[in-house]
Amino acid sequence: MRILKHLKNHVGELMLIFILLIGQAVCDLALPTFTSVIVDVGIQQRGIEHASPDVMRVQTFETTAVSLDTADRQAFEAAYELGDDGYYHIAADTDREAIDALAISAFLVDDKTDEGVATQRAIAATQQELEACGVDVNAIQMGYLFTTGGLMLLVTLGMVACSVLVGLIASRAGAEIARSLRERLFTKVVSFSATELNRFSTASLITRSTNDIMQVQMVLIMLMRMVLYAPILGIGGVIMISTTNVSMSWIIVLSVALVIGLVATLFGITYPKFRIMQKLIDRVNLVSRESLTGVQVVRAFRREDIAQDRFNLASSDLMRTQLFTSRTMMFMFPGMTLIMNGGAALIVWTAAQQIDMGMMQVGEMIAFITYAMVIVMSFLMLSTIAIMLPRANVAATRIDEVLDTTPSIVDPAQPSELKPRTTGYPVEFDHVTFHYGDAEQNVLDDISFTAQPGQTTAIIGGTGSGKSTVLNLIPRFYDVNGGSVRIAGTDVRDVRQSDLHDVIGYVPQKSALFSGTIESNLKYADPGISDEAMREAARIAQADGFIEDGEDGYGRDVAQGGTNVSGGQRQRLSIARAIAKQAPILLFDDSFSALDYKTDQALRAELRKTTGNATVIIVAQRIATILNADQIIVLDRGRIAGIGTHKELLASCKVYQEIAKSQLSPEELGVQGGVR
Repeated sequence: MRILKHLKNHVGELMLIFILLIGQAVCDLALPTFTSVIVDVGIQQRGIEHASPDVMRVQTFETTAVSLDTADRQAFEAAYELGDDGYYHIAADTDREAIDALAISAFLVDDKTDEGVATQRAIAATQQELEACGVDVNAIQMGYLFTTGGLMLLVTLGMVACSVLVGLIASRAGAEIARSLRERLFTKVVSFSATELNRFSTASLITRSTNDIMQVQMVLIMLMRMVLYAPILGIGGVIMISTTNVSMSWIIVLSVALVIGLVATLFGITYPKFRIMQKLIDRVNLVSRESLTGVQVVRAFRREDIAQDRFNLASSDLMRTQLFTSRTMMFMFPGMTLIMNGGAALIVWTAAQQIDMGMMQVGEMIAFITYAMVIVMSFLMLSTIAIMLPRANVAATRIDEVLDTTPSIVDPAQPSELKPRTTGYPVEFDHVTFHYGDAEQNVLDDISFTAQPGQTTAIIGGTGSGKSTVLNLIPRFYDVNGGSVRIAGTDVRDVRQSDLHDVIGYVPQKSALFSGTIESNLKYADPGISDEAMREAARIAQADGFIEDGEDGYGRDVAQGGTNVSGGQRQRLSIARAIAKQAPILLFDDSFSALDYKTDQALRAELRKTTGNATVIIVAQRIATILNADQIIVLDRGRIAGIGTHKELLASCKVYQEIAKSQLSPEELGVQGGVR
């Protein structure tokens, strides 16, 4: 299964856990034996362990010896020595088991007498004989109980120690696996192009990075703690049962068969639902993100009820699936309890008859019941994992889908280098064609132009004309389907992405700020950017005013996404971040739309003074932003409708004329004003 492969780097921890679990099982399986001897020997036999008394009166010794045949009599007489107190004492080097057998045989009146009954009679006679010899039987009993109980306590402490160590090691290994998965998943997602991000969706990737990894971590810990322990405990229980009463083993076989049948049935019913459940969690995440990120739009259009209905529908679908699996699996534990208690009742009923016939003692019955429960519990532990394993396996599959995805945009095997150039980096589009995914219709058709260093190239056009797509091809957010994009004569596909991005300062259409401070955002490209360069970038972007007017200045906190600053301030901070990088290529994707005309004009004036040999490419909606661009490219439905200056396009390009007429007054159309 997919989930098990995550343990391959933790073989050492698994071996240590396995050894500790064996120790825990040995201690766990020893406890029923201690319970049995405490009941049988410590309570019923009052601590007397042997059928032959340690001290014996002369009359009893002679009577017992007479009842034995010649060979047994000689062995019996050799085992005892007459002491100075007038009693016979058992010799130190005596084979006690052999003498006990002789004492028991004395109570075998005929062949019909059961050995168990004879043993009990011999023990009772030994107790009476010891009391007759003045031995304090109560002291023997208490000594036996304290000694056995002390050993039982030590074994219990050993079991607890092993269990705690196993828990610590398993938890640590599980946490390391989860951390490694999160790191690998994040690294993989960061390497994705927009194509892969659109394929998985942000909501699904978040679920896979959090909920799915948590499922895998939890089940792996349980695998190390329970699944490894269950067979050890089960096999040990079978071995221990074979030493007690084999005649009742059929009860264990029946109980295990019923447990397996119950688990298999429930597993078969619920498994298909677990895969559906993970997809429904994705859906709830998606609806929640859409509603929360667009909450202002929802309120503005008074569609709270629609948003609530969408969320309720997604939540209800998830609830119904969870209820189905929960209601189905709730039969697991009552069923297990019924099987366990039914097995215990059957053991008691069968054992009672054997106890009545003297073939079994009460302590043995207790031990047998305990071992039977241990075996059933080992299957119960496996069953508990069986409930969680399908969902965790689905989660592991979803994680592997991301990890096994090969990004559509990768570095070349033998990359070319973008060598430093004092003359700047020209950007050339050579007959570029592009379409998204498997779409048949091209978004861009035969796009060719060159953006020169030290100049501003502007791209303008109607909505959906492909302006932002052109810009996104330069840093390889997408790869062209035909033609090529070259920087300083080198195809961007022949350059390492890290080297390519080093020479680009990019301002996205939607300003993206990160939680932290204004300083950390402006120095995002390189924390080593000097404070002077940071302040100069803020001045050029017309952001220094509102930054320095604030109480904390550049140390002001920025919320996630920059939600605690205005749209215009976000754009200016994004522009300042790109300028602070001092990259030779600057890309502005409609980055001035939230600025007022005065700020826009001042920003572009400062930008013109300070960019030097930088290649500046601006995507804009407003003609006022690009009036004095050195080159304006007009796009219409993915094709170039015109290239030239503002004056040239007004005279020759119909599409540009229509855009200009919609934004500028007749007087403004006749005046070439503004700055780059």
